[in-house]
Amino acid sequence: MSGSEIRRTMPLFPIGIVMQLTELSARQIRYYEEHGLISPARTEGNRRMFCLIDIDRLLEIKDLIDQGINMAGIKRIFQDKEEQLVPQDLQPQLEKPKRNLSDDELRNLLRNELIQAGRFNRPNMRQGNMSRFFIN
Repeated sequence: MSGSEIRRTMPLFPIGIVMQLTELSARQIRYYEEHGLISPARTEGNRRMFCLIDIDRLLEIKDLIDQGINMAGIKRIFQDKEEQLVPQDLQPQLEKPKRNLSDDELRNLLRNELIQAGRFNRPNMRQGNMSRFFIN
């Protein structure tokens, strides 16, 4: 897995940020999770944490709903996409349970990201929202 792929799968966003990015309500996001369309990671405190892939998928769901496609159709579209990406004989081998991050692991990931962004003088969108949680 490349560095870019690792970053896209890293659960960094709480539901409030995801709501702002996608313009979806918490209720809608939980509904899509209940239907298995997204699978956010959970902290030890059971808080949902979303990765960039989850956000992309939520935006895609939103677009499909705007086009008039119902939940069954959306599930089918995602299922067809996954089957095209991975041959069926390999699918069971690739299914791995998501590992839940502890609060300390999550804090360390966020802190390291903020440090790296500051080191290269590249502020990112989360830096403004998350930096208030870290006191140096």
